[in-house]
Amino acid sequence: MSYEFLQLAVDERIATITINRPDKLNALNVDTVGELDRCMTDLADRADVGAIVITGAGRAFAAGADIGELAALTPAGAQAFAERGQRVLRRFETSRKPTIAAVNGFALGGGCELAMSCHVRVAAESAKLGQPEVKLGLSPGYGGTQRLPRLVGRGRALELLLTGDAVSAAEALRIGLVNVVVPAADVLSRSRAMAAAMLQQAPLALAACIAAVDVGLEYGLEAGLAVEATGFGVLASTADVKEGTSAFLAKRAPAFTGR
Repeated sequence: MSYEFLQLAVDERIATITINRPDKLNALNVDTVGELDRCMTDLADRADVGAIVITGAGRAFAAGADIGELAALTPAGAQAFAERGQRVLRRFETSRKPTIAAVNGFALGGGCELAMSCHVRVAAESAKLGQPEVKLGLSPGYGGTQRLPRLVGRGRALELLLTGDAVSAAEALRIGLVNVVVPAADVLSRSRAMAAAMLQQAPLALAACIAAVDVGLEYGLEAGLAVEATGFGVLASTADVKEGTSAFLAKRAPAFTGR
């Protein structure tokens, strides 16, 4: 599958998506969001892909939406624009395969929302993250008002949303917006190393962890506990559990197959 605004590489079961509009700081225009949708559809079904890393070309991860497109939207068009972007970003959030944002530079507006939709965020020391939509007379449209407080808490999220201020990578780490901060030259390799560590584990177990966390956060503790227990029971019947327990007892590395 070919793309105009993305580059896709697959190596050692890790898919690396690079948003490739460096002259526009990788702004998420309508066509780029559409390509992300197609790409996630492709990767969900690929047996040779077990984890997904997304990054940006040049000095930005993704610096928001395309302002020219935003300025031309009608109210109905703006709502549809937001709903479509939300659906695409949910694909990263609900992916059964781990998703990691390698935040190599500016992650603002829709770019910050894209990073937050991934399961884990690795940021370059030079990265800046924020939701500056209020500076344009807008509010976030791709999930920023929902994911930011879930990551950093209500008060800190509202401070960032209502001022539109960006934070440094170090501050993002301190408040829990990113997981790891590394030198810019290492952001992609560290992200891939994290993905590789995840791929050493049983694929069905990874998917069960993601599902249980998401249900618990969305619907509360009791619902999350129910999904956790169900997943635990289902996994107990898999070949991977037999392999994992046998390998542990034999003091050898397991060879998981996803069955």
